[in-house]
Amino acid sequence: MTETVYLGAGCFWCVEAVFARLKGVLSVTSGYMGGHIKNPSYREVCLGTTGHAEVIRVEYDPAIISFEELLQVFWVTHDPTTLNRQGADKGTQYRSAIFWTVNSQRLAAENSKENIAAGLWHDPIVTEITQAGPFYQAEDYHQEYYARNPDQAYCSIVIPPKISKLKQKFQHLLKAE
Repeated sequence: MTETVYLGAGCFWCVEAVFARLKGVLSVTSGYMGGHIKNPSYREVCLGTTGHAEVIRVEYDPAIISFEELLQVFWVTHDPTTLNRQGADKGTQYRSAIFWTVNSQRLAAENSKENIAAGLWHDPIVTEITQAGPFYQAEDYHQEYYARNPDQAYCSIVIPPKISKLKQKFQHLLKAE
């Protein structure tokens, strides 16, 4: 039995690179959610006018990794205190968001936001917790982007520190390399 959740934590290339390394994560797909037009393109989402967030769809086996463990990784590997921004990436498309698919995820996310994330960060947590809506898969070249483009400038600067933090704090959750 698998479950699915959609997470927004800035650029989906970064978020995908982190969550793809976790045991029990069966697949990670980059895409868009939370906007008001159908089938948005990357170009449209980047303009910030569609209302979509860059997200990843995480399909996972809760018998191997719990939703709460996924949330712990989520809170630690991005800054959930910056509204519509992650690092140099600015705009609503980079917002911190959890799009839940079952009510138990909503409850766990709200609890985790209040009791875990708030203890990790000094500033208020601005992460939205919303029921998942239509998911639009990003263009093929965005899938497994970091794995295929590790030397691309953005990737080589922004993603390695996130992976390093993941390895440092969550070694017990990582797939064997």
